[in-house]
Amino acid sequence: MVGIVTGTLALSALTASSAWAQRDPAYAAARSTGEVGEQPDGYLGLVGTGSGEYRALVNSINIQRKAAYTQKATASGATVEQLAFASGCNLIGQTRPGEKYKTPDGIWKTRTAAAPERDSRCI
Repeated sequence: MVGIVTGTLALSALTASSAWAQRDPAYAAARSTGEVGEQPDGYLGLVGTGSGEYRALVNSINIQRKAAYTQKATASGATVEQLAFASGCNLIGQTRPGEKYKTPDGIWKTRTAAAPERDSRCI
């Protein structure tokens, strides 16, 4: 099911929340400085302890992501977890060099020009 969900459905689950987040200068700054990063579970994570400002930003974006995953799961018959995982695969794959992401074994890494380490179930 993950392979099926990874395509258009998972990407469309993030369309609204990603569009908003991409326009948020605080989000862009936090990503570019490595304060936040993408996780395999489809949610944004704090790299380190993070300030209250970054915690609030991450919580806000993750609430929007969960709402999008829930809406798409209801419409598609997939689970929220399946959509979130598939989106995590895509979001990690879309990171840019210098941005942080979490590997499947839970280690924060900085993206290089090479492909990021992703779960073997990601297609």
